[in-house]
Amino acid sequence: MTRLSEDLVARLERLAMSEGLELLAVEVGGTARKPVVRFVLDRQQGGVSLADCESVSRQANALLDTYDPFPGAFTLEVSSPGVERKLYKANDFTRFMGRAVRVRMRPSWPAPRVIEGALEGRADGVIRVRDRAGATRELPEPEVFETRLAPHLEEDEKKPKHRGRT
Repeated sequence: MTRLSEDLVARLERLAMSEGLELLAVEVGGTARKPVVRFVLDRQQGGVSLADCESVSRQANALLDTYDPFPGAFTLEVSSPGVERKLYKANDFTRFMGRAVRVRMRPSWPAPRVIEGALEGRADGVIRVRDRAGATRELPEPEVFETRLAPHLEEDEKKPKHRGRT
């Protein structure tokens, strides 16, 4: 599958920045005959609106048409990261420290392959997560498939515990 050139990605990042947004990810998927280019945008404060996505989509389409990275037509999808946001960049691990996360490990990792808990940080190639039992899990980055925010875990912690009658 075709990858976008570093120069094109840098221009797309500048485009997003000009709109007050951060380009978190550029993913190329689909098939060779029907490529799909996905942009994931974020904003530090206030989130990403539909108008933001539309504006970036129009401008990015023009830029992609100029660079013409695909031999034929392609589909462009522009979105926000959503509430179960994937952590893409190193600064995400600092920005979301203390928040609930779900870490999915690669198939080579021994069970359990999904670790949930509070993000304690990322350093020296290791992601640290305090699990629900209170133990700190040290997860080597090469073995991590993806890390996402898990707001449902935070909601579970806020719910009152029901106690049976004694």
